[in-house]
Amino acid sequence: MFNAIDIPYLICSVLSFVPAIVFHEVSHGFAAYRLGDPTAKSQGRLSLNPLKHIDPFGTVIMPALLMLMGMPVFGYAKPVPYNPRYFKDPRKGDLIVGLAGPAANLVMAIVAAIVAWALSSVSYGLAVQNELFMYFYYLFLPMFGLINLFLMFFNLLPIPPLDGSSIFAFILPAKYLPKYYRIQQYALPIFMIVVILVPYVLHVNPIGVYLDATAYNLAGLLFPPGLI
Repeated sequence: MFNAIDIPYLICSVLSFVPAIVFHEVSHGFAAYRLGDPTAKSQGRLSLNPLKHIDPFGTVIMPALLMLMGMPVFGYAKPVPYNPRYFKDPRKGDLIVGLAGPAANLVMAIVAAIVAWALSSVSYGLAVQNELFMYFYYLFLPMFGLINLFLMFFNLLPIPPLDGSSIFAFILPAKYLPKYYRIQQYALPIFMIVVILVPYVLHVNPIGVYLDATAYNLAGLLFPPGLI
């Protein structure tokens, strides 16, 4: 077991979290661009430069607090701007853009699992001989996979401003959409209530329970036995 205050743990956390959020956001912008919306591209948000996507609270403060508390590390980046008016079918386009980010996280988790399986037969011998490989295989790969799965399932929650809200908007009857979009302007307060106030009042963290039941279970299926 690696202690949360260990330098290798901190390094692997950063190396896992930063690519996860960057590819997540770039995927949103790329999907919108492919659907005819130049907004993200014109604002330089299709870049893989992490500085283009940092949100002070979601990218730095919240993940750091979770890491220090020994909780699953997840968060969010500065949302990529897009304009659904460019889409031929705005509701369908909004859904595709919303799902692009979580889909990117799933792909990265699967890639990490494939690498882990490919190295599983030689992992023990290499880990004994090389400390760097030990950290890569037994710490970085499972952490990278888990963080991506946490981000995927977290963002699929149907709570504005998370990506899952686009799914909710897609299945909502058209007559209710104007009211729904009016509610979205209060997205941040709703999000903070669910993430902070509900666990404080109920003494249960429903999001934590949800992530444990989804991300950990899927990671256990993807990665070699005993690695997660």
